[in-house]
Amino acid sequence: MARRVSSRPKLVEIAAAPGGGAAPTSPRGPHPRNLFEQAYEGIEDRLVNCQLRPGRFLAMQELQDLVNFGRTPVHQAVNRLAADTLLVVHPRRGLQIAPIDLARERVLLRLRRDVERFVIRLAAEQSSSSHRSQMLHIKRQLRENRDQIDIERFNVIDRRIDRLFMAAASEPFVESTLRPLHTIFRRIGWLYHSKVPAGSSLLRTVDVHLVLLDAVANRHVDAAIAASDELIDFVDSMFDLLEREIDPVLLDCSLEYLDGA
Repeated sequence: MARRVSSRPKLVEIAAAPGGGAAPTSPRGPHPRNLFEQAYEGIEDRLVNCQLRPGRFLAMQELQDLVNFGRTPVHQAVNRLAADTLLVVHPRRGLQIAPIDLARERVLLRLRRDVERFVIRLAAEQSSSSHRSQMLHIKRQLRENRDQIDIERFNVIDRRIDRLFMAAASEPFVESTLRPLHTIFRRIGWLYHSKVPAGSSLLRTVDVHLVLLDAVANRHVDAAIAASDELIDFVDSMFDLLEREIDPVLLDCSLEYLDGA
């Protein structure tokens, strides 16, 4: 089942650890399950902001050193990310960050639209008072920080929103489908807002999320689904600009070697 989001977090406290990953834990740290989740989040953060460049090869030890976790939690995280098609495991060659295939990911956006509608409907219909309180709190924090938020901080909050909606929907069956889709499209959003001049402002991204949070928190099912569709339409519109303007090396760093040949 999706982890529940802790109640009433402050926006200024949501920032990721230096380097974009999860903060290392102490020797007397949490349950191994939590170590696995933290290792996964540390790798996921670096996938989203392309610190782990698409197409890059690296060894398991390099990944352990990068996120500062031991072999077991990193190995578990790699297995999940490989199942999510975000990492490729090459026997005797190590790991590869899966290159970004814009055509494939645009098709996957159609899948996300349908699954997201299902989850958003359930979240609007079944959310508890605690879930709704958390949604409204995040909405207030986003609104107050609307004009100065950057893409790195927004993506941390966006992950919390996704998990909160999953927890409110209380249907773990769809988590394994939505989790990698959320990661894929957070990375698309990062590329759009970081590398495409037209995407320099996050105002539309923030505003669509504000409408979605309000609709789900107030159990306005039709409005929530409409807001979810608007968000997917906005992401879909990013692809045209990415296909025209993005440097292909940002989608697959192995192309650097072809350029230099």
